[in-house]
Amino acid sequence: MAEDQMSINSTFYGYPVPKKGPETGYVTKPGSNPIIRGITLSIAGWAAASFKFIPSFLWNNAGFDQLRTVKELDEFEVRYDPTVIPLTREALTDLDLTKLNDLVEQRAEQPHSNRHRSIADYHVEYKTGRLTPTAVAKTLLTLITGTPAHKVAFLTIKETQVLAAAEASTRRWQAGKALSVLDGVPVAVKDEVDLDGYEKSLGSSQDYTRSGGGTSWCVRKWEEAGAIIIGKLNMHELGLDTTNNNPTKGTPLNPYNPHYYTGGSSGGSAYAVSAGLLPITLGADGGGSIRIPSSFCGIYGLKTTHGRVSMAPTASLAYSCGVIGPLASNIADLEIAYRIMASPDPNHLPSSLFPVSISSGVPQHPNPKVLGIYSPWFDSADPPVLNLCHAALSHYSASGYTTIPITLPHLPLGQLAHAITILAEISGDSTISINGLTPANKILMSVARQTPAADFLRAQKLRQLLMQHLAHLFRTYPGLLIVTPTTPLAGWPIAKGAADLAHGCSDANSSLRNMEYVWLANFTGCPAISVPVGLAEPTIKDDSAKKSGNPRVPVGLMAMGEWGGEDALFEWGRVAEEWAWRESEVEGGMKRPGCWVDVVDAAQRARSGD
Repeated sequence: MAEDQMSINSTFYGYPVPKKGPETGYVTKPGSNPIIRGITLSIAGWAAASFKFIPSFLWNNAGFDQLRTVKELDEFEVRYDPTVIPLTREALTDLDLTKLNDLVEQRAEQPHSNRHRSIADYHVEYKTGRLTPTAVAKTLLTLITGTPAHKVAFLTIKETQVLAAAEASTRRWQAGKALSVLDGVPVAVKDEVDLDGYEKSLGSSQDYTRSGGGTSWCVRKWEEAGAIIIGKLNMHELGLDTTNNNPTKGTPLNPYNPHYYTGGSSGGSAYAVSAGLLPITLGADGGGSIRIPSSFCGIYGLKTTHGRVSMAPTASLAYSCGVIGPLASNIADLEIAYRIMASPDPNHLPSSLFPVSISSGVPQHPNPKVLGIYSPWFDSADPPVLNLCHAALSHYSASGYTTIPITLPHLPLGQLAHAITILAEISGDSTISINGLTPANKILMSVARQTPAADFLRAQKLRQLLMQHLAHLFRTYPGLLIVTPTTPLAGWPIAKGAADLAHGCSDANSSLRNMEYVWLANFTGCPAISVPVGLAEPTIKDDSAKKSGNPRVPVGLMAMGEWGGEDALFEWGRVAEEWAWRESEVEGGMKRPGCWVDVVDAAQRARSGD
């Protein structure tokens, strides 16, 4: 074991000591948290913020004290930071943007029938002169501001700033000096990052704009590659839930079925891609906030290795759980967006220690293609989700992947430990005024601030245990990807319709259920990807849904890899992408949502005067 650990230490910094965890089985208990909505929710929010005994009762009722009974945690040291860094002997250099050309060509060769527009489409239009970035930007601004369903996905758009960037890109293309494959491509960013000239509200009624200004590094790298930032996108208030129900800023509706949520907290980011407005967007993920909306909206989302993508000078809402990552309409675009935003930030730790993310156009991981399934956990998803995910797994088996059984210890308690950690991190921000929040978050933040330090530290001991067990699995099975549904739910219906959208809803049990799989990557720092694998029949059957046709809703499959293993995830994602969209005419296969708009076609028609 000592020699094995020396080998690991020569290729990684911070790699956990591989150690198999206990066999604990997988048993979940129904939650006992009440569902609160309407005027009752408003009263409950006020009471929780005003009387300390109420959030104290709710904290205990949620079972947050359960880690005290796990005696084996006494044998583990606290691990607060899950950063694990792959090491390289190569000197730190900037990403060579020309290396992304192969990805554009790869995407351009794929059939376009029933697919979203891609970075490759924009690149070809600009290269041939059929369109300009200015024409595309003007078309997008008209589409977004003139369509209420699109407009609510955006919190802020600075038209003058957008057009100035588009015109600069147009001049570069006309001079034959495009900066990269991303030059002139329209994108947008979640309101969790900073962007010069824009305010930041974190989806709330409060102002969190940095006093010193400055654009977040990850956004700046996109801008330096020539991307046109169309604006800042809607999010669940403070990123504190997974529906993106936002009574303050408005709630974007699911592009596939408007009686369902987009998922959150990066709901605006997912909507903009799924509806066809943008090929890529930026999101943030502290507990599935990229992957859940990607799953619900039928697109691709990447939760990056912890610490890899810098958002400096912006401070993270949840340092030890949250990361920045891309959402995209296809795998090639997801990879392009990631490789540019993941450029190491020389002035920020730990980003500066990560190697440059370079694509060679060939698979980076020669390891065996191994998919690990913990069956009791995987099979706890709802039947419509399982049907589509098992069908996708059959395709992986036919594509050269081997599936093996694995076990994972203490998963229900691990999810509890993740919840304790991320809620404590966010609630510890002294700039957040509970009284200015929506009622649901008044309750959540008031409860989070009851967490004793001893319970928080026990959560970090469980993090250590889980990371060591994962290290054991990754060392035992090189190339291992741990596969689950992205979420056990085939969408989340808006149960009370307009009333829930107006007042919000507190449904902690459903929130925890929705996060049943995603939390592990956040808590342990591993990268994970969500890919769409089909469409399921909706569960909501009321009259208004029937009148709208009640379209099917997307289902996502997720893979989690070893720290620094994003390349293996892209390779895995391409297999699912080819299968899901090839089968688009088959029952349950992927197709674009009914509200999808073709921005390229609209810009061409506007330019020709049609």
